[in-house]
Amino acid sequence: MTAAENVCYTLINVPMDSEPPSEISLKNDLKGDVKLKTEALKKVIIMILNGEKLPGLLMTIIRFVLPLQDHTIKKLLLVFWEIVPKTTPDGRLLQEMILVCDAYRKDLQHPNEFIRGSTLRFLCKLKEAELLEPLMPAIRACLEHRHSYVRRNAVLAIYTIYRNFEHLIPDAPELIHDFLVNEKDASCKRNAFMMLIHADQDRALDYLSTCIDQVQTFGDILQLVIVELIYKVCHANPSERARFIRCIYNLLQSSSPAVKYEAAGTLVTLSSAPTAIKAAAQCYIDLIIKESDNNVKLIVLDRLIELKEHPSHERVLQDLVMDILRVLSTPDLEVRKKTLQLALDLVSSRNVEELVIVLKKEVIKTNNVTEHEDTDKYRQLLVRTLHSCSVRFPDMAANVIPVLMEFLSDNNEAAAADVLEFVREAIQRFDNLRPLIVEKMLEVFHAIKSVKIYRGALWILGEYCSTKEDIQSVMTEVRRSLGEIPIVESEIKKETGELKPEEEVPVGPAQKLVTEMGTYATQSALSSSRPAKKEEDRPPLRGFLLDGDFFVAASLATTLTKIALRYVSLVQEKKKQNSFIAEAMLLMATILHLGKSSLPKKPITDDDVDRISLCLKVLSECSPLMNDIFNKECRQSLSHMLSAKLEEEKLSQKKESEKRNVTVQPDDPISFMQLTAKNEMSSKEDQFQLSLLAAMGNTQRKEAADPLASKLNKVVTQLTGFSDPVYAEAYVHVNQYDIVLDVLVVNQTSDTLQNCTLELATLGDLKLVEKPSPLTLAPHDFANIKANVKVASTENGIIFGNIVYDVSGAASDRNCVVLSDIHIDIMDYIQPASCTDAEFRQMWAEFEWENKVTVNTNIIDLNEYLQHILKSTNMKCLTPEKALSGYCGFMAANLYARSIFGEDALANVSIEKPIHLGPEAPVTGHIRIRAKSQGMALSLGDKINLSQKKTTL
Repeated sequence: MTAAENVCYTLINVPMDSEPPSEISLKNDLKGDVKLKTEALKKVIIMILNGEKLPGLLMTIIRFVLPLQDHTIKKLLLVFWEIVPKTTPDGRLLQEMILVCDAYRKDLQHPNEFIRGSTLRFLCKLKEAELLEPLMPAIRACLEHRHSYVRRNAVLAIYTIYRNFEHLIPDAPELIHDFLVNEKDASCKRNAFMMLIHADQDRALDYLSTCIDQVQTFGDILQLVIVELIYKVCHANPSERARFIRCIYNLLQSSSPAVKYEAAGTLVTLSSAPTAIKAAAQCYIDLIIKESDNNVKLIVLDRLIELKEHPSHERVLQDLVMDILRVLSTPDLEVRKKTLQLALDLVSSRNVEELVIVLKKEVIKTNNVTEHEDTDKYRQLLVRTLHSCSVRFPDMAANVIPVLMEFLSDNNEAAAADVLEFVREAIQRFDNLRPLIVEKMLEVFHAIKSVKIYRGALWILGEYCSTKEDIQSVMTEVRRSLGEIPIVESEIKKETGELKPEEEVPVGPAQKLVTEMGTYATQSALSSSRPAKKEEDRPPLRGFLLDGDFFVAASLATTLTKIALRYVSLVQEKKKQNSFIAEAMLLMATILHLGKSSLPKKPITDDDVDRISLCLKVLSECSPLMNDIFNKECRQSLSHMLSAKLEEEKLSQKKESEKRNVTVQPDDPISFMQLTAKNEMSSKEDQFQLSLLAAMGNTQRKEAADPLASKLNKVVTQLTGFSDPVYAEAYVHVNQYDIVLDVLVVNQTSDTLQNCTLELATLGDLKLVEKPSPLTLAPHDFANIKANVKVASTENGIIFGNIVYDVSGAASDRNCVVLSDIHIDIMDYIQPASCTDAEFRQMWAEFEWENKVTVNTNIIDLNEYLQHILKSTNMKCLTPEKALSGYCGFMAANLYARSIFGEDALANVSIEKPIHLGPEAPVTGHIRIRAKSQGMALSLGDKINLSQKKTTL
């Protein structure tokens, strides 16, 4: 839609599809009163926009409408003169336009500043030099008008006329330079300076050199233009950098955030000195902290991340890590996530200690803050960041572990699971920290609320308690967590009232209890002062078992077996050995009894029964082989898993560092600027031009390999047949949230097609932004129509519609050509992403939509099929490469992707090679897809179905 259409649709209330009035009735209305003239002029504008010519109305409008002083009519006339044909078919100016020109000369001398200014803006859109030539003296005179609105529009008019018709005002740069020197208004100076930048850079530089010391006192709109000039000059002539670098430094202190942002970006491109990078980075950090808009924060954070990607700048930013962490005061989770990732990328041995101190304070803050929906996620991010710091810098682990261990008892299971994973890794890698971790684990063990965390804590205690005292403490905690045994009898007594609930948990001043083995168990004062309610007083492990979760019982049996076998090897007295083993077996037996009874909400499973029975058999025999399996093999398996994980992380970090390292080999080809594609030398690109193109949605994708790539390398969607009266084809441009349809419409008939309209409708989560405007097609003429479609979610969409038109002179109804459907591919919105195994399992459990796709392919190799699916769906394989290596005839892998709208897509590939069918048999199996929305699950399944088979050329 043109500027004229935008204005007139704002002003005009005439329906687009109403019956157009006749030319005679319009003439009569244009001769009537002001109201009739206004309505008639609106109708005329609409008809001209729809393709009507209406040459007979021109003199009527000049005689009866043009002399009026009504502001609404004058505004409508500006639109009318912009769109009306001003030349004859042979290209000569219409004689009537001389009268129009005289009217606008009078308007340029009008005492009202609004009429003068709006007329000057209208003249910027005129493309006829013959019309503009008589108006030049009046336009020049407007530069001296008392009102700034007129002066700044006069500058714009002079700039446009000079750019299009230089012969009409050859001395424009000199005129504007003199105007700029004497001008006081900021907006006028900005327009004048902008013109000099594009028309005569030398004059602009001359002016800047005279006032370079006063730049800080200028308004922000002028400062922005000065930054642009400095960038363009230094970009074209690098030797000028030293001349303007001080000015850019001064502009970093501007009061305008926009000026500071542009100045920092310009400073980075002009100089790679550490002081310049530090000043720019500091400016970015201040902007992030002071700006309230989260979108601004994210944009500026991205600029900091870009700075970090440059190897020579990374060390400078490492010194600013503590300043970057000030951004964590922002409540937005996405900003915090990016900030923590940036800080983690910049951490080094010099600043890791300070970073850990700040993160520990942030973790403690989250514990004291009133629960918010993002507080738990933020705590999880902090835990992961501390985890990564401790892995990379083992000396920090001792400071981090005590703080994090407190969160094992947290209500947020995800954060507690991350802490548990960290503790498991730390206790395996750092032998010197094992006593500290075991001690802290025993302290918080009784307060753990989640059964999953309880299971993990049990495993860690059973695996790493190596002293007699620790083993006895574990047994004490287990007994305390189970409550009175045998469980079945005590629960029956409680139900019948023979045993009061208060009797189960002793209440009194005693702080230590003596167990049956003679060891001391410390009792928390909190547990003895709780109200005596049945549910609250039930010990945690007992509660889990009564709820029917017997998987924790199987874990407990394994833990008891491990510590009992270890206790036997540590203690030589046979009596104590037998006593400990007997107690462990008693606990397992009472749990088995409970599982078979009717007390739990769900009965014990056969798998759990088998596990507990196996542990009872192992303890009854105590063979050396079982001792090795329980106390050595388990730990070796964990060690192998952690080593593989660490190796994978190092490999990914190495790949990232290789991407960032800029190495120049002696035999590298020389890049000549004249022969270089724009995307090959990013440092040579005009950043201001790129920003403008990005704002207009015309950015070229970086992955375009061919420097001459254009829309011709896209697939054309044919919408109609070659034998149809109207032929149409479309290019589909997908740009994140927008789809732009560039439709070519060709009139293949010998008739003039009037009111030719492209009517579109959408299926799926697509929305047509605006209705394409009608047009008139001459015989065998063609035109391009653009339509914008907004996308709201990730799913396959369909755009369909038709082209309707009237044949000039025909009395029949409107003609219609039905268009072929345009299918929007889901792959334009899906990007590979990563997540942890715990997150994957959590999302898999939460997502309600599942689509099961049967494998139907001609590929005969499992790995080849997996890679083919990854390439076809833009998904990333989360299963480690080592787990997929080798050949066993079966493969299972987890895939993950994320859309640009923040939607998650999960997939599980389970495939096998049917060996009994021979070596050439294709892969078989299933792919299960899960997503939050039905559309995404179905669309991804359709994509896999369409691309399963490998095409052979």
